[in-house]
Amino acid sequence: MHVEILHADAVTPSGVIADSYILIEDERIQSVDRWSGASHRHEAQVVDARGLVASPGWIDIQINGGFGMYFTEQPETIWEVAARLPRYGTTGFLPTIVSAPLDIYERAIQVLRQGPPAGWRGAVPLGLHFEGPFLNPGKKGAHNPAFLRVPDLGAVRDWSRDNGVLLVTLAPELPGALDLSRALIERGVIVSAGHSAATCDQAEAAFAAGLRGGTHLYNAMPTLDHRAPGLTGALLDHPETTIGLIVDGVHVHPRMVSLAWRAKGANRVALITDAMAALGQPPGRYLFSGQVNRVDQTSARLEDGTLAGSILTQEQALRNVMSFCKVSPADVIPALTQTPADLLGVVHKGRLAPGFDADLTLVDSEGSVRFTLVGGRILHSAKMT
Repeated sequence: MHVEILHADAVTPSGVIADSYILIEDERIQSVDRWSGASHRHEAQVVDARGLVASPGWIDIQINGGFGMYFTEQPETIWEVAARLPRYGTTGFLPTIVSAPLDIYERAIQVLRQGPPAGWRGAVPLGLHFEGPFLNPGKKGAHNPAFLRVPDLGAVRDWSRDNGVLLVTLAPELPGALDLSRALIERGVIVSAGHSAATCDQAEAAFAAGLRGGTHLYNAMPTLDHRAPGLTGALLDHPETTIGLIVDGVHVHPRMVSLAWRAKGANRVALITDAMAALGQPPGRYLFSGQVNRVDQTSARLEDGTLAGSILTQEQALRNVMSFCKVSPADVIPALTQTPADLLGVVHKGRLAPGFDADLTLVDSEGSVRFTLVGGRILHSAKMT
């Protein structure tokens, strides 16, 4: 199957190519060049993307569910949620399992191992994110304290990249956490610090042990303090860590988003949604980790007011960063594409360049998604809706 995308401003690793010509063949990007005035493949499907920005497909490394479905309760819904994510520009993601009984993690591994149902199409689950259960009870956020555990190597014996586990969030200051982290890293798993009360020194020790991520910066970690910077300050200052950031205007104040953006830049910020079951659904009551979650037009909270995931989309995250940080869509694109791909070590995604997977997201100047392609197939078009 051949697809030609004409006239978009293409965000490539070497810069923006205005009025571009993008050729897709056999689910891969074959070329990205300036438009020369003539198509190369007469039998190709042609997309006139004049006035649009073309980027690699967007990758969400932390999403808990959506459309009324919650991965931690029903890992089997991963494929159904995945089929509906392209409408928001997402082409790849990590289904995220929050703190739960250990058998839930095993079920999630089996769901990915078994693969999608026949004829399925959607955003590609690149692997799993296990957010917990090795978290600090004092920074549990909306996680159910009944499911938190101390670090235990026996509990993670099947957690490996080969089994589809790409990312694990834990509190590095817990006893045994660094030994567990080293074991996971040896198996190809990326380890991220989160739901943690780590001091700056403890955070530095974790980075030295190989931790390379910070889960939802500012949230469920020590407040940034000029005398005790803690995990938050350590993540902002460390040049080799990538931070996840929930830019819904609720989890993080716009000024603090701008601060993180200036400190880390798009190449060290991964825009995540942390979306839960209410994504794409009306306000109401939903479950999160076995607890009632009240959802309104802007946020999701437990009965006591604790934030419990979000209803954010990556499309809205793009718009919000553009507004909060006064930047263009092209400036934000790496935080949705190249940065999460690099953190995860997914070498065939995240760049609009020859040889990479033909996952693309095209937006207008306001950041609204107009087309989403996965594997060279158009799975969402604004003209279809």
